[in-house]
Amino acid sequence: MLGFLLARSGVDVTILEKWPDFFRDFRGDTIHPSTMDILNELGLLEKFLSLPHNETKHLALHVSGEEIIAADFTHLKTACKFLAFIPQWDFLNFIAAEGKQYPNFHLLMESEATDLLWEKDRVVGVKAKDKQGEFEIRAALVVGADGRHSTIREKSKLAVEDLGAPIDVLWFKLSRVDDGSSNSLGYIDQGKMLVLINRDSYWQCGYIIRKGDFDTIKASGLGAFRNDLLQLAPFLNTSIGEIADWEQVKLLSVAVDHLFTWHLPGLLCIGDSAHAMSPVGGVGINLAIQDAVAAANILVPAFHRADGVQRSDLEAIQERRARPARFIQDFQVFAHTRVIARILASKHRLRVPWQLKLVKYIPYLRRLPAYFMGVGLRPEHIQTHP
Repeated sequence: MLGFLLARSGVDVTILEKWPDFFRDFRGDTIHPSTMDILNELGLLEKFLSLPHNETKHLALHVSGEEIIAADFTHLKTACKFLAFIPQWDFLNFIAAEGKQYPNFHLLMESEATDLLWEKDRVVGVKAKDKQGEFEIRAALVVGADGRHSTIREKSKLAVEDLGAPIDVLWFKLSRVDDGSSNSLGYIDQGKMLVLINRDSYWQCGYIIRKGDFDTIKASGLGAFRNDLLQLAPFLNTSIGEIADWEQVKLLSVAVDHLFTWHLPGLLCIGDSAHAMSPVGGVGINLAIQDAVAAANILVPAFHRADGVQRSDLEAIQERRARPARFIQDFQVFAHTRVIARILASKHRLRVPWQLKLVKYIPYLRRLPAYFMGVGLRPEHIQTHP
């Protein structure tokens, strides 16, 4: 997204993508109203909505068999009053295709940054490799947007604070029939939590576990694992047999951390490279896009100045985006330790918390989590121009 916005405003951009395509199972399948507002400002919303996707106006939690509408997006003052669920590879292909319309947008697939290039104390580019071998790219600014396992972050030696995450996620697919559960966000009962993402023909499933428990779960056998899932969501009985091997179940290690400082002379980190997010709330991709928009709004004028991008510009980006990121992370850490960890430790049928009972019986309260998820703190808007 940042590469597209910079190229659109006349800045020459080279993007390195390690893999030959974007077709991998990401967690970031949820496009929020704030992101669709950005697409609308770019004139891309109608084209985006023409892609196959699912729209969810309400999100439901099932706690001990009781359904509770936890969020109502229909009251948001946004272009789209719903969440759009779309495989992230489709979204990435969409943005890449828009970027390729500009001659100064260069996307190098199967090309991986391996190290930083330095001149004294300034980053001046990257070392990289592709199928042909090693090469270098020199740049006025290097942006680390390579996720929670960022090579750029590692090579920069910027200090990281680990906020801790007591959970992991088991990620797998199950065939789906139209059973009326498209608004379902999660199922919670007796120490178990399951999240279902509707991808039309199948469910993308995320089973929440305590960190380090995967080996214990595997030792209990696939049969016990399938039974646990059916206790939460009995309607999966038509497809549960599709889990025939542990190879179909991927362990996603959850991390919540952030850089104290996002930048060095010639270097900026954004998205999960700067602040790794938990899956809680499905906000990671949307927060990263907000970072990209804020960065573009500050960097485009800087690139067109005679003195170019200065340290003060990078400081301004962090100053604008660090507080929203930290606010979400603090909420996620609270949810991990005070809510999810307690649920996973329980062996008894859960009582519906009074907070959720209020949301159930006072519909107006459903607007608050919808705003928190769908818009968030300090939404960004496009200020750059082609």
